Amino acid sequence: MLPYYVTPDKIDWFVNQALIEDVGSGDHTTLACIPDTQSDKAILKVKDEGIIAGIELAKVIIQKLDPNCSFTTFIKDGDSVSYGDIAFELSANSHALLKAERLILNTMQRMSGIATMSNRFAFEVEDLPVTILDTRKTTPLLRFLEKWAVKLGGCENYRFGLYDWIMIKDNHVEASGGIKNAINNVHRYLKDNKLDLNITVEVRNLVELYDALEVGGFKRIMLDNFEIPLLQEAVEIIGNRYETEASGGITINTVRNVAKTGVRYISSGALTHSFQSLDLSLKIVR
Repeated sequence: MLPYYVTPDKIDWFVNQALIEDVGSGDHTTLACIPDTQSDKAILKVKDEGIIAGIELAKVIIQKLDPNCSFTTFIKDGDSVSYGDIAFELSANSHALLKAERLILNTMQRMSGIATMSNRFAFEVEDLPVTILDTRKTTPLLRFLEKWAVKLGGCENYRFGLYDWIMIKDNHVEASGGIKNAINNVHRYLKDNKLDLNITVEVRNLVELYDALEVGGFKRIMLDNFEIPLLQEAVEIIGNRYETEASGGITINTVRNVAKTGVRYISSGALTHSFQSLDLSLKIVR
């Protein structure tokens, strides 16, 4: 089942734009080499270890180019894969297949890399009561695919943009003249515009934390770049009054120690900016 934000319209838009970029006036190499009536079979071969992602997207891509194609899935999105595994097999018009090849590979390799990184983060804290979240540190226009991959890897999505969650960060605080002003400004704005949005307040030290607690009226406190002892102290100060979140440079090597402080959420841009693409190939077979 696809996440609610992966809609047919969004996929269709993405595939159209990607094909315009890549195919342009025509795949002249294929047009020159292969009759337009020819069909071929191809397999998606895994040449790496990790979590596979993007199979359902690959199916949509080839079906758009050849509605009469056949597509047989051997491995599901979100499954672990090893070198030599065959994820799927397809039979399609050869021109359609060769137009789709690089688009399928580019998206699947990227999504699989993100899913694999997300899976590693989730594994590090699987025995602790914490949720790993992604961030807005995504590739422009590919956010829905990258966040989909995060989910397939076992982590969770945070906000999708500037429109669906209020997040008062350091620049908002500085521009507002302090954290109390920023929070009060947000409360006033939401009331005036009759908006019901969750609010996260980022704090950089205990002084800002106490100032934020004095004002209140938000859902979550983001503790940004806190050292472990200070993070643990901040979590104890907040108690059950608000959700707690740790952020700021959290890596696969530090996430477990951060989680052991008792923080409820950990957000990490590394899920979508520090992954390594999975090595995959789509090969015609005779």
